[in-house]
Amino acid sequence: MESKIKLDCDLPIGEPSVILSAKNIQKFFTDPVSIQVLKNIEFSVNAGEFVSIMGKSGCGKSTLLYILSTMDTQYEGELWLMNKKITGLSGKELSAVRNEHIGFVFQFHYLLPEFSVLDNVKLPGLKLGKLSPEEVEFNAMEKLRMLDVADQATKKATQLSGGQKQRVAIARALINQPAIIMGDEPTGNLDSKNASTVFSIFKDLSRELGTSLLIVTHDPDFASKTDRIIEMADGEIISHR
Repeated sequence: MESKIKLDCDLPIGEPSVILSAKNIQKFFTDPVSIQVLKNIEFSVNAGEFVSIMGKSGCGKSTLLYILSTMDTQYEGELWLMNKKITGLSGKELSAVRNEHIGFVFQFHYLLPEFSVLDNVKLPGLKLGKLSPEEVEFNAMEKLRMLDVADQATKKATQLSGGQKQRVAIARALINQPAIIMGDEPTGNLDSKNASTVFSIFKDLSRELGTSLLIVTHDPDFASKTDRIIEMADGEIISHR
């Protein structure tokens, strides 16, 4: 069934299209005592912008990413996606927004081992339900070709190398043509060659498709080649560069 949540993509001509905006985001852990883990987080990501988030372990960057991706709704402040405030939407509404407009790539690929590569990529498109199964399969194969793993389409995910699995995970994140892709250490389990390949894929998505990217990384080399680095410490943004 088609989502009833409509996000407004029409922005004034000549002005940057703000895809994602965080406004005064704050987060507390309350068990066993109240601890503030995110403090006054404010920033935005424009269309086609490739942004990395860096900081030491425990600084709050992954916690922030899960809020931005709508997978964590226990926070204070406002989150806006493509001109629509999504803070306060129901779980069902957020699931629909996430499936259609946000692609997510984890450090671990989370491919379903019992399914083929092609079926893994198709799943979010079939769940969205906007296209016929045949159209979803066509699009899935196009994404696999774009990422140079179409020849692996009929294999089980367990038969792929680590680098191939992450490419398939990226193809799955792209299947619904999201406005933004978020990643939590997507190159963290890869060797330097495969990490470089994944970075190049992300850069091409930004330049050629206009996809926005927001990637948490520990890799300073990876971050240095993105359009902008957001640096965090102790739950706060300490610099944009």
